Amino acid sequence: MRLTGHNISVGQAVSDPRLILVLGDQLSLKNPALVAARPGIDTVLLAEVAEEASYVRHNRHKIVLIFAAMRHFADTLRDAGFEVVYVTLDMGVDSLLTALANTLEAVPVLAGVHCCEPGEYRLRDAMRGWQESLGRPVTVHDDSRFLASHRDFERWAEGRKQLRMEYFYREMRKRYNLLMDNDGKPEGGQWNYDADNRSGWRNQAEVPDRPSNTPDAVTREVIAEVSACFPDNPGELADFRLAVTAGGAQAEFRWFCDNALGQFGTFQDALAEESLWLYHGLISMYLNIGLLEPLDVCREIEARWRAGQCKLSDAEGFIRQVLGWREYVRGIYWLHMPGYRDLNTFEAERPLPDWFWSGNTDMRCLSRALQQSLDHGYAHHIQRLMVIGNFALLAGLDVRGVCDWYLAVYVDAFEWVELPNTLGMALYGDGGIMASKPYAASGKYIQRQGNHCASCRYDPAKTTGEGACPYNALYWHFVDRHAEELTRNSRMGLITGGWRKRKAEDREAIIAWAEQTLQDIG
Repeated sequence: MRLTGHNISVGQAVSDPRLILVLGDQLSLKNPALVAARPGIDTVLLAEVAEEASYVRHNRHKIVLIFAAMRHFADTLRDAGFEVVYVTLDMGVDSLLTALANTLEAVPVLAGVHCCEPGEYRLRDAMRGWQESLGRPVTVHDDSRFLASHRDFERWAEGRKQLRMEYFYREMRKRYNLLMDNDGKPEGGQWNYDADNRSGWRNQAEVPDRPSNTPDAVTREVIAEVSACFPDNPGELADFRLAVTAGGAQAEFRWFCDNALGQFGTFQDALAEESLWLYHGLISMYLNIGLLEPLDVCREIEARWRAGQCKLSDAEGFIRQVLGWREYVRGIYWLHMPGYRDLNTFEAERPLPDWFWSGNTDMRCLSRALQQSLDHGYAHHIQRLMVIGNFALLAGLDVRGVCDWYLAVYVDAFEWVELPNTLGMALYGDGGIMASKPYAASGKYIQRQGNHCASCRYDPAKTTGEGACPYNALYWHFVDRHAEELTRNSRMGLITGGWRKRKAEDREAIIAWAEQTLQDIG
C-alpha cells in the first residue's frame, strides 16, 4: 500500500493555528510536519503515552532514550518560539488519540492536526480513524527524511521478479552521487566491497575505548521514572550511555569517524569476547529517532574516504548499510504490509525458550549476544542475524514471538526496520522476498568469525555426542525437515543433495541428537 500526504481540508484557513503532533521517532527539525510550522501560531504536542511505551516489552534503554530525547527536543522547539504541550507518562494518558483530544479541548482555537506518517503500520492504521474521532481535519505528511519515498520504491520494485537490495542500492548511489567517479561509475570499479569486510576476530587489533555520555538532569529524571514504571523490562539502566540530543548524537558520530571508521569495514562481521562495540558506528538508534540525518552521515563518510582517512571498503560498507539496506528494508515493509507480518514460510511455531529473556544458556556466542541485547539494547548485525537469528531459524522458533522479541529488546527497533530484518532476513519467513537463501549456518561459521568458541563448553568440531555444538546438529535437522523447500533454492541444492547422499545411519544419528538437543534447550 502507498501512504500519501493530504492537503489541508476545505474550510481550514491557512492562517488558522494548527496542532503539530511529533512522535518519539521523529525528533528532527526536518520533520515535514514541522518544516512549515509557524512559531507563535502553531502548537506542538509531544506525548509519552502508555500504549506506545508498552505494546511490547521494550528495553528500558529504548524507553529512556526516546523519552529523554523527546524532552530535550521539546526545549529546542520552545527555544525556537513554539508553544509546546508536553505529556509525561505519569499523567496517565493512555494513547496518542487521547493526548490529541485533551489538547484540542484545552486549546479550542486549534483548527486541525498535522503529523508526519509513523514508521509502524499499526499506528498508521489507527490514524485512519482520528479525523472522525477528533472532529478536526488530520493531515498526515509523507516522511521526507527518508531518501526513497514509498512511490520511489514502488517504481523500482514494479515488474521485478526478485527485489534484491544490491540493485536498489546501486540506483540510490547513482541518485545521490555517493562514491561515484566523474564518469558516473562506482569508485574503485565495483559497487560492493562486502568480500573485504568479513574478517573474523582474533584480538589482532586494538579496540579504542568508546566514550559514554553522562546522563544530564533531564535524563536522570527519566531513568528514575522508567525504572519505577517498568521494573520487569530488560535493560540495565546503571549502564545507560546514549546521547539524547542532536548535538550529542553528532559528537558520537564524529568520534566514530575519528577513531573507529578505519577498521569498521574489516571487522564489521566479527564476534569478540573482548568488546561489545568493536568498531561499529552505534548510530542506528539516532538515525531512527531523528537525531541524525541519513544523507548527512553518508556524505561525511564519503568525505572522510576522499580525505584518505579510511579505506574505500570501510566507506562503501557504511554507506551501503545506510543508503542501501536501511532504505531497502523500509521499502519492503510498506510494500508488503499488512500481510507481511503474518508470513511464516517454514511454519515455525516452537515457543521461545525462557532463557531468551535472561541469556542463561551454555552456548557462549548465544549467551553473550542475548545478554548484551537485554542489558544494553544493542547487538551488531552478525550477532542478530547469524547468532540469535540463526539459532531461531534452526530451532524453528515461533516467527511472531521472535519478531516481537527483536522489536522489544533493541534500542533502534521500530517495526519498519525490525520486521523485514527479522522475519525476512534472519528467519526466511517471507519465502525469499528479501533473501536469496536462508541464512542458516553451523557452529563452524561462528567459530570462523570470532573467539567465543574458546570459552564455550561446546565443540564446534563435533556434531553429535557430549559436548557437540548445538548449532551443528540443528543445522542438519533444519536441512532435513525442509529439504523439499530448500532443494528448490538454487543456492541450497548442493547442501540438500549432499545431505541425502550421507549414510542413512549417520543422518538418523544426527537427527536423533538434534531432537534431544531441542528437548534439552526447552
